[in-house]
Amino acid sequence: MWLKCAAVIELKLGQKLNEGKTKQIFELVDQPGLVLVQSKDQITAGNAVRKDQMEGKAAIANKTTSCVFKLLQEAGIKTAFVKQHSDTAFIAAHCEMIPIEWVCRRVATGSFLKRNPGVKEGYRFSPLKMEMFFKDDANNDPQWSEEQLLEAKFSLAGLSIGQCEVDIMNRSTVAIFEILEKAWATQNCTLVDMKIEFGVNVTTKEVVLADVIDNDSWRLWPAGDRSQQKDKQVYRDLKEVTPEAMQMVKRNFEWVSERVKLLLEPQASGRVVVLMGSTSDMAHCEKIKKACASYGIPCTLRVTSAHKGPDETLRIKAGYEGDGVPTVFVAVAGRSNGLGPVMSGNTAYPVINCPPLTPDWGAQDVWSSLRMPSGLGCSTVLSPEAAAQFAAQIFGLSDHLVWCKLRASMLNTWVSLKLADKKLQACSL
Repeated sequence: MWLKCAAVIELKLGQKLNEGKTKQIFELVDQPGLVLVQSKDQITAGNAVRKDQMEGKAAIANKTTSCVFKLLQEAGIKTAFVKQHSDTAFIAAHCEMIPIEWVCRRVATGSFLKRNPGVKEGYRFSPLKMEMFFKDDANNDPQWSEEQLLEAKFSLAGLSIGQCEVDIMNRSTVAIFEILEKAWATQNCTLVDMKIEFGVNVTTKEVVLADVIDNDSWRLWPAGDRSQQKDKQVYRDLKEVTPEAMQMVKRNFEWVSERVKLLLEPQASGRVVVLMGSTSDMAHCEKIKKACASYGIPCTLRVTSAHKGPDETLRIKAGYEGDGVPTVFVAVAGRSNGLGPVMSGNTAYPVINCPPLTPDWGAQDVWSSLRMPSGLGCSTVLSPEAAAQFAAQIFGLSDHLVWCKLRASMLNTWVSLKLADKKLQACSL
């Protein structure tokens, strides 16, 4: 079988690896380790007790999933997604799926209320509520405990699913939810709850976010109002499936697929301006610039001395204040650091001291960055990478894309420590 898309790119499809209620998965003969995920126009509810065709749903779902996975990947989340191939299909890494639906909830509604009588709809979970469901249509996907998952002793693509892997999926689900919650908040939409699945990449043998995330995967309430819900719950709630009702459901799905593109757009533009007292500090400043780039933040390097040319320092400052772009200044000055304090005393923008300390007098010099006169609010961060991270945290308050990168970085640091500990324990045994 061959599949051809508008870009005239042909894929040679191998055997069908799997078929679910809303998608088919094919191996790619010429691209080992990759598969094609082909969406279908089918919409279902109640484990397919209700099942209908919705013309155009495959394209809507594929568009939604591709945007969501692109957002997550740009943030730094490991996923199986590779790229969108056509209107109705995307290419992904071949994974052996872990048969668990991870459900993350911010607001109590739906099945949670049935299983927990006495809890009122709208109860807000802080921290998020995590639940697991074993994928078993015949038994209506029963809820599982962590202990049941561990005792199942799943082994997929050569990886045994133990405590380490369960902890990684648990922690990753929370991070993924928070990233999407932050993104949807820019559209004044509440992400109420969400279900995701993980797989083991058959090539890398690591656990990654897999399957799809589309309008079947979550509840979305514009302005936090359930009566405005835009997700599949509208279809579930239909008393009668009529052509008019299906058109309403389709309009909701289209609304989501259009809005989800906006999640990839930054809400605010900002920059970091690094002021160095001398070009001898260039290597130190380049580290700041490189770290800023990892958060998607533009960074400009300038040379100026508050001691030798205070008028020029203030002129440079005024130039960046005058164009209205939110700016964080980073002062890189050794010995007697007048650069950071002078900047802090003359601008309302944040100033970070990041002195390039040397072994000879560094222990003494750092006090000129730490001991500020009254009325000055500049902070001091010694690591160039940490100075960039601090600037990113400031911008993350108003730019969800920067915040998402910070959140994914936290997760990835935690996961790397978890895997390092697992490896060490294996060596010790």
